[in-house]
Amino acid sequence: MNTPKSNQAPLGKVQVEETSLHLLKMNDFIAKNIRERMAANNTLVINICSGPGSGKTSLLQETARRLKDQLKLSVLVGDLETERDADRIRQAGIDSLQIVTGGTCHLEAQMVFQALDHIELAGVDILFIENVGNLVCPASFDLGEDFRVVLLATTEGDDKPKKYPRMFVTSELLVISKSDLLPYLPFSVEAATQDARDCNPEIEVLTLSSYKGEGMDGWCAWVLAKVAEKKRAAEPQLA
Repeated sequence: MNTPKSNQAPLGKVQVEETSLHLLKMNDFIAKNIRERMAANNTLVINICSGPGSGKTSLLQETARRLKDQLKLSVLVGDLETERDADRIRQAGIDSLQIVTGGTCHLEAQMVFQALDHIELAGVDILFIENVGNLVCPASFDLGEDFRVVLLATTEGDDKPKKYPRMFVTSELLVISKSDLLPYLPFSVEAATQDARDCNPEIEVLTLSSYKGEGMDGWCAWVLAKVAEKKRAAEPQLA
């Protein structure tokens, strides 16, 4: 006698899905607390995500060089091991704290929340969070940021937005990095931009090279505009 197949998911799968949902709800609750704390501190928070080797740290080093005399900046850096990226950012002249995840492939709000007590936040205009190099997991975890920025290096290929759509759907800005290598690579800025906007019609796009400085003025202008917007929003409304 054949037993009818159940339409229900296996018990183990249901338990995994329920656990994942519970963890994301907890993460969102902590992220809300981070967002409220940063709003009270009048600090803009930008979560920078990408695959490994796309140039996140190089971008932050060059940003520090260009903006540290105009803004007070701090950086939280996520990596599985070592403090190398935080050391590089400190050498650029701004405060940086490494979050070593010990194998976890993304930052979670709890990690950021705990790290905030170990970094100088008084008077900080902008807190950058350099996420672990990964286009998958970080897309699911709100870190209390005001904006999520995704980097896509020309060395990675222009097909990533539709391969990893959630990251592009949840980001406000796409930065196509390592533009100085465009003459040597089969990378189409137009194709990457179109695919990203197919996923998220509202996403903004900048192309730059931290190494050569191309496009850095546009990036810095974007950052400065977002800081100004947050400060204006915090001003008491006139009757």
